[in-house]
Amino acid sequence: MSWKASLPAVRGKLLIDETLAPFTWFRVGGPADVVFLPADEQDLADFLKALEPAVPVLAIGVGSNLLVRDGGVDGVVIRLGKGFNTVEALGGNRIKAGSAVPDAILARKAAEAGIAGLEFYAGIPGAVGGATIMNAGCYGSETANILVSARVMDRQGHVRELPAADLHFTYRHSALQDAGLIVLDAIFEGLPDDPAAIKARMAEITSRRETTQPIREKTGGSTFKNPPGHSSWKLVDEAGWRGKPYGGAMFSPLHSNFLINTGEATAADLEGLGDTVRADVLAKTGVQLDWEIKRIGRAG
Repeated sequence: MSWKASLPAVRGKLLIDETLAPFTWFRVGGPADVVFLPADEQDLADFLKALEPAVPVLAIGVGSNLLVRDGGVDGVVIRLGKGFNTVEALGGNRIKAGSAVPDAILARKAAEAGIAGLEFYAGIPGAVGGATIMNAGCYGSETANILVSARVMDRQGHVRELPAADLHFTYRHSALQDAGLIVLDAIFEGLPDDPAAIKARMAEITSRRETTQPIREKTGGSTFKNPPGHSSWKLVDEAGWRGKPYGGAMFSPLHSNFLINTGEATAADLEGLGDTVRADVLAKTGVQLDWEIKRIGRAG
């Protein structure tokens, strides 16, 4: 009997053979064996404890930095949503946010509480869980500068709180990426400031992003990490790939480190273009571009 026929009972939703395209900003990707939308933290813990240990599990947030391949994903994809989206100011310039809280909402809530230092989140597509796992950042700031701790759940449904030092943050990376842990919520600490001044800085970041990034497109944010001493957008641009079609994929004419689905792209188009550009840049410059976008699943 397939493990899908004997799934644990849940209070949330279980979707069998569910296409993942609607769960990602690229709007591409094949089906997951199972998509689980947990009602809350306890629902998630109970499910994981009862699920067959051999079944692969992957948690996703809003899918802003995720490319799902056309062949779909083995096992259970956990989409964290309403039960993980609370924000609470804690005092002492600290604020706690659930993993499904959009980064921009966290920035706004921090501003309302007079907590400065989280303004850069207004310029990051995605949610708190992903930002914590990948040390998201922009405009000279990153998650490592403000994170105090993260509560995480392991594959067996056990919860523990990890101080920031245990996450071993580096550029666009943390120890969480390799540990298979699910971020439940995180605590951040900033500095006191006037809410109006914080909001003014956020408005400047938002305006800058709207004029320099293709935020209305089906995109996944920054495609490649910046290699030491280089800007990825400049390397892609100088190699001649800005605005050049590749199937239904293209690097945006507005920002050449943003891969976009121009309408009918497959995941293979998007990943194929990215890998072609990486090879071309390496051949022309000797510089290795590494993916910032997380790619998962089976080729179609």
